[in-house]
Amino acid sequence: MKLREIAHSRTGDKGNISNISVIAYDPADFDKIRQAITPDVVKKHFEGIVKGDVTIYELPKLAALNIVMNEALGGGVTRSLALDAHGKSLSSHLLELEI
Repeated sequence: MKLREIAHSRTGDKGNISNISVIAYDPADFDKIRQAITPDVVKKHFEGIVKGDVTIYELPKLAALNIVMNEALGGGVTRSLALDAHGKSLSSHLLELEI
């Protein structure tokens, strides 16, 4: 199944860091999401985009993950030549992940 079937997400940015939240629609699915979404899985899914470390913070009371991807925005909004300099489409790409 695709992650989007059991979760939704939002993306934020700060400099060259992209921050993606993944929130389970049903808290009962949080463990499945937590086990499937690891720093290595995220790094591989964003191969060629995320050049730095990936850190994942768990927010179990919200049934959510906060994924922080360093060196993910081509230098940051004011330096990037990307069409999506803020990285807002990265959350949609993550939701396409097969879990």
